[in-house]
Amino acid sequence: MADRRVTHSGKNRDGDITSIGTPGQYWSPRAKAGAISDIELGIHTYHVQWPEKRTEIRVANGANGKYLRTDRDNTTRNNLDDLPDL
Repeated sequence: MADRRVTHSGKNRDGDITSIGTPGQYWSPRAKAGAISDIELGIHTYHVQWPEKRTEIRVANGANGKYLRTDRDNTTRNNLDDLPDL
């Protein structure tokens, strides 16, 4: 199992997260479905290292199915949206 640091996120035109990654890493980009599977099966963990703290990327259930998210602060926003585009 690897603990993978994520610095970027891929988004579709609606702003939905479609992939996560770190440029230059052999595993990047990792499609949303693959990352969800990795997390749920305990194969890999993913995290974002913000200036103030580390946050784990987790799988959440939404109206349109499973998605990736991280909670950097006390807002309801998915902070993966704050990462630069892949």
